[in-house]
Amino acid sequence: METGLGYMQELFQMKEVDIKEYSPLALAYIGDAVYELIIRSLVLGEGNRQVQKMHKRTSSVVQASAQARMITALNDRLSQEEHAVYKRGRNAKSFSPAKNQSVSDYHKATGFEALIGYLYLKKEWKRMLDLIKEGLDTLGADGFQ
Repeated sequence: METGLGYMQELFQMKEVDIKEYSPLALAYIGDAVYELIIRSLVLGEGNRQVQKMHKRTSSVVQASAQARMITALNDRLSQEEHAVYKRGRNAKSFSPAKNQSVSDYHKATGFEALIGYLYLKKEWKRMLDLIKEGLDTLGADGFQ
């Protein structure tokens, strides 16, 4: 039995869509959710504690400024294809940035999320997780060891 995204597509009779048809903001939409789920899983793996403390820990790593620092550090590690996806996401016309986030960080974070969404939909989960791990390592004490 197939597991993962393929099983979900089969079970829910999802139509097959060419990944190139998704807009950069659609890729960022799914990438945001995937990235947050990974971070929440890491936070939960640090041990049981108050939900408020877990939320605060998660928020510190999923905010635009942290994602912007991560993608800036990862820039040289991206393939041409990955860099193109990131740039499309970064340059996409999106809504106004969240409170307390610079426009530059917001755009970089959107590009980062688009890249995560792209890798997720391509089922390149090892590459996606490796990049996230490297990015988190660049955050130092704020990241996950």
